[in-house]
Amino acid sequence: MKYLEFKTPATDQASELASDFRLKNQGLTDLERVFWNLNESALYEEIIFRNEGKIVNNGPVLVETGKHTARAANDKFVVREESNEKHIWWGEYNRPISPEKFNGIFARVQAYCQDEELFVQDVYAGADPEYRMAVRVITEKAWHSLFARNMLITIPDREELKNFVPEFTVIAVPGFKVDPRIDGTRTDTGIILSFADRMAIISNSLYGGEIKKSVFTVLNYLLTFRDVLPMHCSANVNDAGEVALFFGLSGTGKTTLSADPSRQLIGDDEHGWSKQGVFNFEGGCYAKVIRLSEEHEPQIYATTKKFGTILENVVFDSVYRKIDLDDDALTENTRASYPVDFIPNIVSNGYVHSHPNNIIFLTCDASGVMPPIARLTPEQAEYHFISGYTSKIAGTEIGLGIEPQITFSACFGAPFMVRHPFEYAEMLKQRMLKHGAQAWLVNTGWVGGGFGIGKRISIRHTRNLLNAALEGKLDKVKYRKDKLFGFEVPLSCPDVPEQVLEPSTSWGNKDEYWQKYDALAARFIENFKLYQKGVSDAVLKAGPKRLGEK
Repeated sequence: MKYLEFKTPATDQASELASDFRLKNQGLTDLERVFWNLNESALYEEIIFRNEGKIVNNGPVLVETGKHTARAANDKFVVREESNEKHIWWGEYNRPISPEKFNGIFARVQAYCQDEELFVQDVYAGADPEYRMAVRVITEKAWHSLFARNMLITIPDREELKNFVPEFTVIAVPGFKVDPRIDGTRTDTGIILSFADRMAIISNSLYGGEIKKSVFTVLNYLLTFRDVLPMHCSANVNDAGEVALFFGLSGTGKTTLSADPSRQLIGDDEHGWSKQGVFNFEGGCYAKVIRLSEEHEPQIYATTKKFGTILENVVFDSVYRKIDLDDDALTENTRASYPVDFIPNIVSNGYVHSHPNNIIFLTCDASGVMPPIARLTPEQAEYHFISGYTSKIAGTEIGLGIEPQITFSACFGAPFMVRHPFEYAEMLKQRMLKHGAQAWLVNTGWVGGGFGIGKRISIRHTRNLLNAALEGKLDKVKYRKDKLFGFEVPLSCPDVPEQVLEPSTSWGNKDEYWQKYDALAARFIENFKLYQKGVSDAVLKAGPKRLGEK
């Protein structure tokens, strides 16, 4: 916009809601203009004026994210310095980068932003006032500013905005590229976090999820030092104050299953468990919408027809402006970003001062052999939490094809875990034992065979199984002990056919089923070798056995 001589729609209101702590205090100077804390309507006008998106039927704004239609998980780096060196789980998900490299990148970002127009949202991460963090999100795209406003907790008070001082800042500059030759990065895309500078830089990616996940990653580190367990989970609560947590990778059903009309939604993806209770990190939801069904997911479906929702990479008819949620021409990972209060039955303040009664580990078993639900002992819960078995669903990360990939993602969110999985697992176990929480393993994957042979388990059956677990109905039924994994599988459940509870019955060839199940057990055992040093014998024994092994 710096070459245009005329005003944009929000020019006259750009500084109305500015903080006294300006961008020059953070090293960003000689800017053309800064748009401070614009609301949804003003951002819509800027998005359309700048040709960043289209308005589609019923009012959502639709954007395309170009080559990055998912997180660039392999391009995340953390600045390695003395204060964090011993605390961070260095490796695949936390690649180290030196302070000197970070400083060089930030210096070029400062130069890049000169004479440009930027958008700022001053928001909070963490609904509980005792633990919330003041976050400043600086973007060069107007729709990224709306995304930050949707996903984090907005501040309606002028005086509070005026006095706002960020504790952490995210700078999203998709037009800026890092240079692997100079910066030591893997590609020209970089998501680089510096805890010393309290800053994250997102370069060369338009994908909105990078903003959200950068904030989550920061909280995953900092909150552990305040005795808060950060969790990649959705959460809801019933009228009696009984909380349920739903852990799982993207695509396993966290958002769908926690949006339950009979329970209040706390949040759909990221939470903290403190001494007081459970609180949402966010002020919005970021739901997968590919093949979204009005019949099975009416609450989420309704958000795709609301003003304020951002639809990412959804195909639409340019004449009638109607969206096609079944079309995956751009990506399998189509998304909707919307404020959490678009879901009708929510906890309005985003936190409850009560503790979880039930903990659900959602696994999408692409091999089609796991039971649809199993009850876990505390030791089994710790084993499965550290293992984090699931499948990566198509499109959720760069490089994934159509076929799901069986994977183990520690804590059901390894890419966002900054400390070692032991740290989070130990915090979870202590809280489970203290508050008497029951853990369940729920398979939302395939039955009757693996991907391409069997079919995805009915969401109706999964909901009925979950409802029975959460309502205590599974306390009154008989169980069988699983031959390989040792967990308990109910023999019956209200409103669920008994054969659904025994996955081998849907396989035409029983020998093939047991071969596949044994192969999966072997993968669990091999994966856990990465973590067995330091865990108790009880947790080690809570893992699976091979066929024929006593």
